[in-house]
Amino acid sequence: MSDRPLPTGKLPPQLLAEFLGNLSPDPSVLLGPGIGHDAAVIQIDTIRLVFKSDPITFATEAIGWYALNVNANDVACLGARPRWFLATVLLPEGTTAHDAQVILDDLARAAERLGVSVVGGHTEITVGLDRPIVAGTMIGELTTEYVLSPARVRPGDALLLVRGIAIEGTALLARECRQTLERMLDQDLLARCRRFLYEPGISIVPAATLLLERLGEDLRYLHDPTEGGLATGLHEVAVACGTGLVVSEEAILVYPETRAVCTALGLDPLGLIASGALLAVVTPESVEHALDTLAQHDIPATQLGWLDPDPGRRVLIGSTGERPLPVFQVDEVARLFASGGCV
Repeated sequence: MSDRPLPTGKLPPQLLAEFLGNLSPDPSVLLGPGIGHDAAVIQIDTIRLVFKSDPITFATEAIGWYALNVNANDVACLGARPRWFLATVLLPEGTTAHDAQVILDDLARAAERLGVSVVGGHTEITVGLDRPIVAGTMIGELTTEYVLSPARVRPGDALLLVRGIAIEGTALLARECRQTLERMLDQDLLARCRRFLYEPGISIVPAATLLLERLGEDLRYLHDPTEGGLATGLHEVAVACGTGLVVSEEAILVYPETRAVCTALGLDPLGLIASGALLAVVTPESVEHALDTLAQHDIPATQLGWLDPDPGRRVLIGSTGERPLPVFQVDEVARLFASGGCV
């Protein structure tokens, strides 16, 4: 094992898989930890609860809104209804009462919008921080007789991309890199980018709920690509499902605002934190029904590709032919922040 420092962002998947493989959850754990597992499912008597924990470390503006929605997304991906939320709010020295209230109000607004109850957590001023951090835990109730897990997936199943990429990254960069981008882009465009947090928004709960209600068991599995962007989310799907992936580059929905911000900052949208997008694995026969259902509710979606029987095949098909699905060791936001290219 190397003694070299690890890069910013998620632990390398090989290291994480090794650690998770040493864990032995008890029999009440119906779905435990794993790459591509968005949350855990625990059975208590006849009740099945879904648990998810995730921190917000990149954003400083609207961090409470990010924290609640990001955790709710992962719970919804398992076919559960987000119900209860706990937040650990760590604030840097120099934080005012007004600063703290803004974060807590953001949490409250996000909870009200999704019908979630904030039930506890912890708050403190912490030494050694240069920005606030909110680590959240969401608990939900499973609404189906089954869990939307990778175990339900079959090679040949279709892969849909619901909504475009990278909504969260676009909003985050427009807010956190305001001074840099104001020298490079139109003010109206930047205002739209900042609004991406709310419109189209980073919540995939409505889309996930709609697919679950309309497709039933033809909906195999859901995964929301977050840190590391769509490309990392696709690799996580492949690892979790034990399959390969064939993805059409033309089917990847990238908002014009996102392209403008990424071009200005020299970033690749495929590796940019992507909360707000949803990957859905469905039976081949249900693709048209799924896309029609989403379109009727003004939710953009495309058939991104399919799951290949060969686990070693993860490719993008574009105008110039086939190429390997890119790998991002760190999220594009983390890379930009580490380089000092954002103010």
